[in-house]
Amino acid sequence: MDLKTLKTFQSIVKHRSFNRAAQEMNYVQSTVTMQIQKLEADLGVVLIERGRDFRLTEAGRLFYEQSLQIVKQMEQLQTSITDMRLGDAGHVRLGVTEPTASYRLPAVLGRFMRGSPHIRISLEISGTPYLCERLIGGELDFAVSTAPGLGTELEFEPLLREEFVLLLPEDHPLADREKVETEHLEGHRLLITSATCPYRRKLESAMQEKGNVKLDTMEIGSMTALKFYVESGLGMALVPRIAAEPLTNGMTIRPIGDSLIHMPIGILRKRSDPLPLASRKLYQALKDELTEKTAPG
Repeated sequence: MDLKTLKTFQSIVKHRSFNRAAQEMNYVQSTVTMQIQKLEADLGVVLIERGRDFRLTEAGRLFYEQSLQIVKQMEQLQTSITDMRLGDAGHVRLGVTEPTASYRLPAVLGRFMRGSPHIRISLEISGTPYLCERLIGGELDFAVSTAPGLGTELEFEPLLREEFVLLLPEDHPLADREKVETEHLEGHRLLITSATCPYRRKLESAMQEKGNVKLDTMEIGSMTALKFYVESGLGMALVPRIAAEPLTNGMTIRPIGDSLIHMPIGILRKRSDPLPLASRKLYQALKDELTEKTAPG
């Protein structure tokens, strides 16, 4: 039993005629007859009563009703397989860090999914170290994040530079400065992210370069939450410019000196694993979109 035979049988029922079914299917009538005879032999029942008037047997009526759904599902399956082969369908498992997850990706994915509606995307939002583990374990196809540590089996393609600024209240003592250097942070409470955050590690590295500047810190576990804690008067924070703007009343930003001004953001993937076509399609779309939106700095 194959799809062509099922379609032939349905055409016979629709037209109540072997001859008209043969015309619709572009077969000679003998081919249609042979298909039905073989189908009945395979099933071990008679589907169509032979005679002057067309009539389905009880088994024929049951088979016809069930075959409609079978043919529909098989056609959908064929379309899905073709779409997957061409990269127009599939499931992409994407990892992403903040602030890209909240501020850049929604609009980019919206445009992509309107153009590729049959590609399903699962998002995992976390920090770079955890996303690296997921990539190495084969649980993600690729990620948009900061650069991984040295010596990993991952490759990183930078796309943009994340510009950081100091977010603080307008009446803060450092707000009088046009530019804030690392050593100026000493003596003021700085809201920081968790110890595993690459942004925090970069800050701590800069502190050590300046002679181990001591900071009064308060740890906030979410990069995107920092802005709201600054607005509540709990301190100041180094945040991506994209997350700081637009500024709310009473808040201001100042550029940061030294090496804290930016961090590379790019696409991270496992070097040894080829990407499926759907993943490659999203990879290229993200590369095109995010590279065009390179942060200033």
